[in-house]
Amino acid sequence: MTSTIKPASLRRLALAGVATAALALPATAGAADVPATQLSFVGSWSGLSLHKNFEKPFWGETLTKDSNGAVETQVTTFDQMGLAGAEVYRLLSRGVFTIGATVADYSIEDAPEIEGLDMPMIAPGVPDAKKLVEAYRPVLNEAFGKRFNAEILAIVPYPSQIVFCNAPISGLSDLKGKKVRASGRTTAEFLNALGAEGITLAFSEVPAALQRKVVDCAVTGSLSGYSSGWHEVSTHLLPMPLGGWDYVVTAANKDKWAEIDPLAQAFVTRELATKFEAPVWDAAMGETVEGIACLTGKGNCGRGTAGKMTLVAVTDADRALARGILTDIILPGWAARVDPAVVTAWNETAGAASGLTAVAK
Repeated sequence: MTSTIKPASLRRLALAGVATAALALPATAGAADVPATQLSFVGSWSGLSLHKNFEKPFWGETLTKDSNGAVETQVTTFDQMGLAGAEVYRLLSRGVFTIGATVADYSIEDAPEIEGLDMPMIAPGVPDAKKLVEAYRPVLNEAFGKRFNAEILAIVPYPSQIVFCNAPISGLSDLKGKKVRASGRTTAEFLNALGAEGITLAFSEVPAALQRKVVDCAVTGSLSGYSSGWHEVSTHLLPMPLGGWDYVVTAANKDKWAEIDPLAQAFVTRELATKFEAPVWDAAMGETVEGIACLTGKGNCGRGTAGKMTLVAVTDADRALARGILTDIILPGWAARVDPAVVTAWNETAGAASGLTAVAK
């Protein structure tokens, strides 16, 4: 499937048109103005902090309260529905529900543009990640429109995706020769380039695989790993964002969204930006740090009994090794499998924000 993203000049004109249309919507729609609106929302993993502390309260309580009961949302998650993560945007494209959210990387087979959002070590910190997301969002939104008949409403991160191992390691190079569960395709490519074996394994299957030593290591968010008991089957923790930030993209079916009154659209959009996106981004680094504390017992853990994993120090040599793999292997590999127009768009947005250039080899 090839992309049809316009050349840069035309794309800028198209985005300018979108911005103009957005300005035409009532920007100050208050609770008293919002008409009765019924929404259906399918969210991300039900057992993790993002859904429990942010998605569910926002869609199930905040919107209804702030609209004086005008906006009501039926809330569930893809795992509660018995779906795979990759099915969310496919079903969204058919209008099965109004709004869906899942880990974007689950859908890269359907939309390779998604990989440009999150690659190993491309955004080491929250400020870097937010800058890249804001730059790339218009390009990704256009891709979502073409691939899934959807419009992006929000992009938020999980805590930094770091490395759990069930055997001693002293640094990044010690992953060589080990079987490591990857959180996405580019993470698997990174691990393979490192000399490890990147393994595809569903998140829910990882604890048992670590315990039985089917895999030696696995990548996920620090707090996600703690919440799912990975510290009980792992011994060493390398706090490098090899899996990036595992962004969750919330998107609306275009046809269903168009049926919603513009006042309600404006209200929901503003509420999402201020009472969902902003708080999740603000919590990203704190949850990363707290997750590490809960996993290792080093620092404050307010989530329960802390684990006793060994925290492995990240060295400058580790960072240099990771950066080299990103620039020499990961970026060229991705650029070779997407449309050249996508690469150009990425270089003008995410690339400029991260100081990198993607060139196919």
